[in-house]
Amino acid sequence: MKIPVVGLGGIATGVDAAEFLIAGARAVEVGTATFWDPRSPVRIAEELGEFLKREKIAAVSGLVDTLQM
Repeated sequence: MKIPVVGLGGIATGVDAAEFLIAGARAVEVGTATFWDPRSPVRIAEELGEFLKREKIAAVSGLVDTLQM
């Protein structure tokens, strides 16, 4: 049985979110960043979308658990 992982802690940019997803998280949480930027969840989602476009990935699910060792 595989338990879904939620990435949290230090997510302040779309690239941060992408890194957590690449490492295997199925979702990410934005917490502390909202203290200095209340719109950070919206901004991070937009930045993640831009990252996906740059990398030619159709959906976030195509990023999940793709870390190569």
